[in-house]
Amino acid sequence: MLPHSPDAYHPTHEPAASPGLGFARGDSGTTDGREKSFTAQDWPKLYARIAGALYLIVIVGGTFAELFVRARLVVPGDAAATAQNIRAHDLLYRLGFVAELFYCVCNVPLLLILYKLFKVVNKNVAVAMLGFAFLADGIESMSLLAHLAPLEILSGGTSLHAFTAEQLDAATYLAIQLFERGFAISLVFFGLAALAMAHLILRSLFIPWIIGVLLAIEGMGYIINSITLFLYPALQARIFPYFSVTAIAEVALCLWLLVMGVNVQQWSAQAAQLNE
Repeated sequence: MLPHSPDAYHPTHEPAASPGLGFARGDSGTTDGREKSFTAQDWPKLYARIAGALYLIVIVGGTFAELFVRARLVVPGDAAATAQNIRAHDLLYRLGFVAELFYCVCNVPLLLILYKLFKVVNKNVAVAMLGFAFLADGIESMSLLAHLAPLEILSGGTSLHAFTAEQLDAATYLAIQLFERGFAISLVFFGLAALAMAHLILRSLFIPWIIGVLLAIEGMGYIINSITLFLYPALQARIFPYFSVTAIAEVALCLWLLVMGVNVQQWSAQAAQLNE
């Protein structure tokens, strides 16, 4: 993570260096003075592209863990078949766990960079976004213990000899179900973080407003989906396909940050207004 950043840029002053990246101010980056220095005008776009790259890791990791591991190995309502699949594809299941753990780690620098970029819009809302998102990431990370549990249950350790094969299969399936419930809890907080981010994007001048609209729809979708799962599980299974498509909002935000960055002139203008 690159959490450090210069104070808000003021157009009427000489640009300050970015202390988080350690570049010198004003002078060239080499002894012969031919290279342009890295200034405060450059870091917002750089940070945005770093955030986009981290976001891409999160999206790819989440897609792999959910669609190529759990969706392939977990057979709804069939504990025996699920346990057999995990035994037969032990490495794939472990890769799914590692991929999800890795992107949970990547979420930390990603969120800090997003906070640095969007606090110029509204610092209080940016703090709320950061808090909700950290809670979501922490809950998902802790839920991964339940994702890992089937590997321990099916390992056949001496402490498990008292249980029958059917009981071990049932415990395996229960662990996966507990992981899914923990993930659903994390999505409530992520939905709130998405709503806060949507507000920041809609109020910003440096990210397209349509991404904010899409993110608001996604955030509400995640919250409704999780609450429905807790209250009416049968109904949640029917409405989930409609909410899953709203994930396009995160893909759009990721690609915009990665390819376009931010409008530095507009970002600087909002940063200047914040400090007036």
